[in-house]
Amino acid sequence: MSTSAAGGITKWHSKDGQFHRQVSSFRSFVEARPDAPFPAEAGRYHLYVSYACPWAHRTLIVRKLKGLESLISVSVVHYLLGPNGWEFASPDEVPGATLDDVNGAKYIREVYFKAEPEYSARFTVPVLWDKKKNTIVSNESSEIIRMLNTAFDEIIEPEYRGINFYPEELKEQIDDINSWIYDTVNNGVYKSGFATAQSAYEQNCRALFESLERIEGILASNEFLLGSRLTEADLRLFTTIVRFDPVYHGHFKCNIKQIATDYPNILRWTREIYQLPGIKETVNMEHIKKHYYMSHTQINPTQVVPLNNGPDLDNPVVKPTARPY
Repeated sequence: MSTSAAGGITKWHSKDGQFHRQVSSFRSFVEARPDAPFPAEAGRYHLYVSYACPWAHRTLIVRKLKGLESLISVSVVHYLLGPNGWEFASPDEVPGATLDDVNGAKYIREVYFKAEPEYSARFTVPVLWDKKKNTIVSNESSEIIRMLNTAFDEIIEPEYRGINFYPEELKEQIDDINSWIYDTVNNGVYKSGFATAQSAYEQNCRALFESLERIEGILASNEFLLGSRLTEADLRLFTTIVRFDPVYHGHFKCNIKQIATDYPNILRWTREIYQLPGIKETVNMEHIKKHYYMSHTQINPTQVVPLNNGPDLDNPVVKPTARPY
């Protein structure tokens, strides 16, 4: 999720009313090789995230499930996306947020300018920062989670080694399902919500629900998207689904159906992932709801935040058939 150097959060659509997401600018990789430009080292890297942002949320989940919390530090921005972009705040000011104790920045834009003084695109989260080289390694969430997935395996605790959310034998299937889920669901909710033309909204909203029906069918016979194993594809979808009823259904007008009442298999799947050890603490519904309803004033000028938090994900308890990863 992002802000722009040239424009505000209301400038994300084109003349045809369609929302177009920016391509990430920093695309380097942390690697296991000691001689790599960005080698995997304990304490060297830092994540800048927002609890509100589904793209940043992915990185928090993989960091948790791979046991990387002691190796990669984190800063969490304020939930409110203001005119100057993502801002840091103390936990006393905003519970859950943090100050930037790595670069001392007030806004995430300052981190970008430290890495690239001439940077002119959007200031997105997540950001993976290299403390040694004082630069951004990557601001592409899909690539950051793959770095976290394997690059640090030689230096993490033994119990986390070998956990692989992008296994070789499933890569082709994961890439295929990621492709259409990203376009129509992960990004589809944004293409619906930020559309400024009726035709653009209807096109993207209908495509979104066609994909939700497809996912519901997959999960009618599978525990997870690709069978009994939790993969990257599940984690990427989960961060959208957990926000669906409390935010996207109303705020983004994705209101043909709801997860809680109309998609029992998706709801079961969501509960199962949410109930895995460590996942719940990555979900901050206060930050999520306040961000969307208070930041997007072109959609919600009153900034009133609805009460509904979506379906109860703690109950009933869903027990995996086996350790899913």
